[in-house]
Amino acid sequence: MTLKISDRGRVPPFLVMEVLRAASEREIRGGSVLHMEIGQPSLGLPAGAAAAVAHEVAGGDPMGYTVAQGIPALRRRIARHAHAVYGVEVPVERVFCTMGSSAAFLIAFLTAFAPGDRVGLAAPGYPAYRHILKAVGVEPVLLPVGAETRFQPTIEMIEGLGLDGLIVASPSNPTGSMLPPEALQALAEYCHGAGIRLISDEIYHGITYGMTAATAAAFSPSAVVINSFSKYYCMTGWRLGWLVLPEDMMRPVECLAQNLFISPPTISQIAAVRTFDHLEELDAIVRGYARNRDLLVHGLAGLGIDKVAPPDGAFYVYADVSHLGPDSRELCRRMLDETGVAVAPGWDFDPADGGRFVRFSYSGSTATVITAIERLRDWLPKRNA
Repeated sequence: MTLKISDRGRVPPFLVMEVLRAASEREIRGGSVLHMEIGQPSLGLPAGAAAAVAHEVAGGDPMGYTVAQGIPALRRRIARHAHAVYGVEVPVERVFCTMGSSAAFLIAFLTAFAPGDRVGLAAPGYPAYRHILKAVGVEPVLLPVGAETRFQPTIEMIEGLGLDGLIVASPSNPTGSMLPPEALQALAEYCHGAGIRLISDEIYHGITYGMTAATAAAFSPSAVVINSFSKYYCMTGWRLGWLVLPEDMMRPVECLAQNLFISPPTISQIAAVRTFDHLEELDAIVRGYARNRDLLVHGLAGLGIDKVAPPDGAFYVYADVSHLGPDSRELCRRMLDETGVAVAPGWDFDPADGGRFVRFSYSGSTATVITAIERLRDWLPKRNA
C-alpha cells in the first residue's frame, strides 16, 4: 500500500547542507576540508556569557518552559539594544523570541499570509524563504536582481505585481549587499501605503563594513522585523531568534507559537541576556570578518574571479564564476573533491541563474581564507588538464 505524502514536503533540498554533508564525509575519510560553504561563526559564545550560563546550570535551575514570547529580561534587553543601535523605541510587548529565525519566518508567514497570496523576494536570495512560503501555500514571486540595483529589490520592480508581501534582507544572504537607510525607508513606506506586508530580515545586523544598517521598525508600523542570535552573537546552535511585530500580529503570533513551539529554549534565552554584556568581544570578531573579506575579495580577483556582489555586510562573497564552467554545482563538487575547499553553489540562491555563481563564506579563520586562495591558485590552471 502506498500512503499519501503531502506536497508540503516536496520542496528542493538546501544544497549548502548537502555540500556540508559531502565535506564531512571527506573529513571522516581523512581528507582536509576548508569550510567556506556554511554561514556560521567559527567562534562561540563570549567566555563571560558562557561562564554565567554554566553558573546558572550548576545552581540547579530546572530550565522549564518560559512564556511563549520569551523571558521578560531578554525582551527588555532586545528593546534596549534597538534604542541604542537605531534610536528606535520598540515596546517590549512587540518583541517576540523564537526558536531561531527559521521559526520566526514560519510564524510570520503563517500569520501574515493566506494560501494563494503572492510574496516578492530577491533572486539571488536565501532559499528557505521561498521553500517555507511554498510549504505553507504561498506563492514566491522571484525578483531578479543584479549589479544594477546592488542585488537589492526596488519599488519599480514590485509595482503592478499584485504582491501581498515583500521580503527584504539587508545585509543579504548570499550577496552581503545592503539597502542604504533611505532606500529601506522608501520601500517600507511604499509597502505600508500599498497594503504590502514587509518582512525585513535583519539577522546579519552588527556585521557591516562601513554602511549603516537601518531597521524597518523605524519606518513602518506594519513591517515585521526578524533577527537572530546566530550570526553577530555567535549562537548558531543555541537556536534563538526574535521578531519585532506590528500590533495587529501580536496575538495571532502568540497563539501560533504556543501551539507550534510552546516556548524558545530556556537556557538559550539565559545565555542571550548575558551576551549583551559582551558586545565588545563580538565587535572584535566582526573586525576579523572585515580582514577576511578584504583578503578573500583581493585573492579571488587575483585568480580572475573579480565579478562579485558588493559585500557590504554579513560574511559572504557571491562571485560570478561563469567563465569557469556552466554549472556551479559541478564546479563546487570538483573543487571539494580535488582541493578540499568547500563552497556553496549559486543554484541554492537563484533557481534561474545560479549556475553562474558560487558563494564563499569567510566566517572562519583568516588562515582558512589564505589557504583556500593558495589551493585554488594551484588548482584552477589544472582543472581542465
